[in-house]
Amino acid sequence: MNPAERLLLAAKRCEIDNLEHLATTCEIVGDISRFIHALQKERGASNVYLASRGERFADHRQERVEECLQTERIMRQRLDTLASDGSRPAAGARLLGRIARVWYALDSLGALRGHIETLTITADEATLTFNRLISGLLSVVFDAADTAGDPEITHALVAIFHFMQGKELAGQERACGAIGFTAGGFDTPHRRLLRHLVDAQQRCFDTFAEFATPQARRRWHEGLPPRTQAGVQQLREMAGSDIPRPDTRRSLGETWYELTTRRIDAMKRVEEALADELSAMCRDKIAVSRQEMADLVALRATLTSNGSSPPMCQQLVDLFDGEPCHELGILTANAVDSQLNRSLIELMQVQASRLQALGDELETTRKALRERKLVERAKGLIMAHQEMTEEEAYRFLRKASMDQSKSMAAMARSILDLSDILQKRRL
Repeated sequence: MNPAERLLLAAKRCEIDNLEHLATTCEIVGDISRFIHALQKERGASNVYLASRGERFADHRQERVEECLQTERIMRQRLDTLASDGSRPAAGARLLGRIARVWYALDSLGALRGHIETLTITADEATLTFNRLISGLLSVVFDAADTAGDPEITHALVAIFHFMQGKELAGQERACGAIGFTAGGFDTPHRRLLRHLVDAQQRCFDTFAEFATPQARRRWHEGLPPRTQAGVQQLREMAGSDIPRPDTRRSLGETWYELTTRRIDAMKRVEEALADELSAMCRDKIAVSRQEMADLVALRATLTSNGSSPPMCQQLVDLFDGEPCHELGILTANAVDSQLNRSLIELMQVQASRLQALGDELETTRKALRERKLVERAKGLIMAHQEMTEEEAYRFLRKASMDQSKSMAAMARSILDLSDILQKRRL
């Protein structure tokens, strides 16, 4: 085996090594997902317990604490492996630093539970502490997506991050609603917070849909029980109006908690499927790379393969075939194809790849701006024709997009297109 072949094998081993470490990172994301879900349930139960001054959900809250401790132990074992592993870590320095800060924050959970148990903390203060911890855990997922080297896996990580973030906002909505419904009414700050959480959820799920695979998007749209969603929406509207009337048969706080928990549990099933899809993607890529490394004949062929299309300079020569500049083009091609200029070509290719990546990022930004403009135009149209405020128009547009399983931008485009058709008919 000559040096070029040995280098190519070493490159394949490095590729497999990177994929295996990336697979480990994705497993950590799965553990974090399960722990966050347990924390979200504990937070919701704790809010009902605190808002009722310990009269409701005492046993239920204790069950959620036990579940949380179990998932925390599993997650800590996985994270501890990163710290004790002598090989190259499964993540970069920034990701490891983020994990270290989250580990430190986890140690304060015991004190928080003690304050909740003794009712020496308010529901809002407890919620804020839970929110900060979950935010730190979500940052680990974000850094995992930011440091992933494989484009397809990066897309999957970005999708699962935004889905987890949307689910966390749904959990915060459950906690906020539990406070208001259990207390018998919502003050202005809590009512405003509830509206903000609903809007922010939709933005996260829109971004998830942009990066997710078609199977993941279909699973999300089919996963939410319509009756549960309708019940949550009814209570949302009740919370946004006057103080709700007490339910003589059952506490509205418990009804709200049950309905929103069903909704979040449905999200959890989608989230688990996303994590499984991510792990399967890593395994498949590792298997393909190992198979390619084992096929030495095909591996050697890549050393001499020039691809299906002619070299860049040859394309220029062919373009001007038969013209006066044809001979000059041949001289240029020969000069650039010489051994002396191979490094220059590689440098140009790297630079072209970077420019392409910047162009793709710019196009993504432009797309987001175009979609934002569509939403703003549709909001203006709804405000003018329905005599709504800007906030009411946004909620109307968001509800329409959810009912029809469309993104906000797609729904806005449909409204604008319909308006154009109606105006033309009047003319």
